[in-house]
Amino acid sequence: MLRSKIAGIGMYVPPHVVSNNDLIQFMDTSDQWIQERTGIKERRYAHRTDETTTTMAVEAAKVAIERAGTKAEEIDFIVFATLSPDYYFPGCAVLLQRAMGMKEIGALDVRNQCSGFIYALSVADQFIKSGMYKNILVIGSEKHSFGLDFSTRGRNVSVIFGDGAGAVVLQPTQNENSGILSTHLHSDGDNAELLAMYNPGTHANHWVKDKLADFDDAAIGEMFMSHSMIDHAQNFPFMDGQAVFKKAVVKFPEVIMEALDANNKKPSDLKLLVPHQANLRISQFVQQKMGLREDQVYNNIDRYGNTTAASVPIALCEAWELGRVSQGDLVCLASFGSGFTWGSALLYW
Repeated sequence: MLRSKIAGIGMYVPPHVVSNNDLIQFMDTSDQWIQERTGIKERRYAHRTDETTTTMAVEAAKVAIERAGTKAEEIDFIVFATLSPDYYFPGCAVLLQRAMGMKEIGALDVRNQCSGFIYALSVADQFIKSGMYKNILVIGSEKHSFGLDFSTRGRNVSVIFGDGAGAVVLQPTQNENSGILSTHLHSDGDNAELLAMYNPGTHANHWVKDKLADFDDAAIGEMFMSHSMIDHAQNFPFMDGQAVFKKAVVKFPEVIMEALDANNKKPSDLKLLVPHQANLRISQFVQQKMGLREDQVYNNIDRYGNTTAASVPIALCEAWELGRVSQGDLVCLASFGSGFTWGSALLYW
């Protein structure tokens, strides 16, 4: 049976390290406050003008392509996941295709935020299994630092996020002990506004009246990049952290078990679980709930923060480089994020 295997993997994080103590100059916070709530000690910020979501993706892609033993001109499809594109449109996939001098291949952008890489991997997996493409580049890349509220008002969100990129090259394999076994994707939009960036957007009265009772009609009517919008911090990400946490600790284990059950596997069979790096406390809760040993879960949020769509490939790449996964090992990737969306992928390395 034809499967998709990860033939090469790469990552890139900016050299600029921002510690928790560095954030004190912008907001009322502390290293202890941040670590207790998130497990984060530092994160990376891209250069304000010289680095973009696409340029970081290019660096990660170069490594993945080289490790796959192929060349940029042999890539026949791109799937690019990000919530922080260079432009509102077009998407980053075509910008990467241009930057790497690739052929006139298909280029797809995925907007599933923290779950973006799992969704992108699943899409690419279907194309490989159908025989349509042979070398698919799957990217997760984020530049959050340009759009965060660096004030005490925004600290609950801004201390969490960092910049970076991860990439894999998927290729077909007939090896029964290699490749993606299954992927599992879900969504629930009932509480979409609990983790969202409302503007710029075209929602107008779509939901604002119900959600923001303190806004009068005039203020609501000015929600298109207006002074009112800026005054109410609508141009920055919003997150109800407690609500997201409660949902995540339920859906993370569910979707991981869904992948294991679909393939007649148990948690003890896992060599490694690589969760989206949302919050160290979430990962620890999931580990305990599933009865996994510490060496069965890989976390690096303490050094990179939450890089949303990039976090799974960055963590997977590091784990591989450190020898935490080897050929034939059973690995589960899982994510949960804005939407809400969540997903998992079970694979043999």
